[in-house]
Amino acid sequence: METGKDLTSVIRVRMSSSDAHYGGDLVDGARMLELFGDVATELLIRLDGDEGLFAGYDSVEFLAPVRAGDYIEASGRIESTGNTSRKMSFEARKVVAARPDIGPSAADALAEPIVVCRASGTCVTPRKKKRT
Repeated sequence: METGKDLTSVIRVRMSSSDAHYGGDLVDGARMLELFGDVATELLIRLDGDEGLFAGYDSVEFLAPVRAGDYIEASGRIESTGNTSRKMSFEARKVVAARPDIGPSAADALAEPIVVCRASGTCVTPRKKKRT
């Protein structure tokens, strides 16, 4: 297991048509929070040896639209640790943008990722479940 502060995790996922919830193949913002939950789970496993629990978000900002076919890179880091609580920050970036205006399978790899969502929150690993 690893040490706490500044521990990071990154995942990259393609948004599929089943992720699209609104017209224009727009993906629900809750999908970004789901990705952040997966990132938080990895961070807790690496720190505590247990998946822990997500207690709540302090802030969430949706900054740009996400559509089916986009690739999203979600990252998180542990900012601070208490006895059982872990403060975390998250960011989701679009790294590939679908281009349905050109064709159904067209996409652009973005030279500069677009930040689509930022959040911060607190996770908890119950003392009896920690293996560190």
